[in-house]
Amino acid sequence: MGTKNIVTEFVLFGLFQSREMQHVCFLVFSLFHVLTVLGNLLVIITINASKTLNAPMYFFLSHLSFADICYPSATTPKMIADTFVERKTISFSGCMTQLFSAHFFGGTEIFLLTAMAYDRYVAICRALHYTTIMDRGLLAGASWVAGFLHSILQTLLTVQLPFCGPNEIDNFFCDVHPLLKLACADTYVVGLIVVANSGMISLVSFIVLIISYVVILLNLRSRSSESQHKALSTCGSHIITVLLVLVPPMFMYIRPSTTLAADKLVILFNIVMPPLLNPLIYTLRNNEVKNAMRKLFGVKGTSGEK
Repeated sequence: MGTKNIVTEFVLFGLFQSREMQHVCFLVFSLFHVLTVLGNLLVIITINASKTLNAPMYFFLSHLSFADICYPSATTPKMIADTFVERKTISFSGCMTQLFSAHFFGGTEIFLLTAMAYDRYVAICRALHYTTIMDRGLLAGASWVAGFLHSILQTLLTVQLPFCGPNEIDNFFCDVHPLLKLACADTYVVGLIVVANSGMISLVSFIVLIISYVVILLNLRSRSSESQHKALSTCGSHIITVLLVLVPPMFMYIRPSTTLAADKLVILFNIVMPPLLNPLIYTLRNNEVKNAMRKLFGVKGTSGEK
């Protein structure tokens, strides 16, 4: 491209400029991060320690919980640490590592949710062929590989751009759109690829998930009320998670490379809230997981539950 890359570090503006708000951020997001890690670790330990939770759905859930630990860990610890310093900097290599990690685990999370929706579709609509159709190891592995390919494309597109100043990012971590604005080159084509890569993955996954649940709901009409209740309980948890995970990226990446004032809050919600809430969503609505947790900790269940 002809322009030399002379930027060795980037300056992050963070979420808020006032010291008081930064102290609030430290307390709130430190608590959220600890709860996220502990909650998802509990789900992973429960699923792997329980002999009853051996269905593919729980296998995918353990992978989702692992991704939910790693996804915020790519950005949140740095954001928390930055609340103590006036000038928030990150090296060029650290910035690209953060970009890769966030998109890798975030993308994998989306693909795992799609695999979980396919699992529910086969379990409900193709129940007689479930054991022959479902290959949980292949689907989980494909989700991680797809997340890696998505992320490595984003990172390679960004790392080859020349950055000659300014080096200030109006965000709390390194993301594609703010970096494209700083590049000393025409980023129109790269921006379109980013939209196609991130935005379209989110949009297509969202459409596939919605279609699969419409088919499931139509199929449930002929089932008994008990079967309907059990299936709707599981699918309801999944639909809530899908909305939390997929709507923010569609807002962020489906449009051209522009930075809106609301972007920071939208991406913060996407990074922090789904990983924090997923353990609650999947355990509070699932008696099998709750009973497995009680067994794990030696707590007797209530008389009303099997």
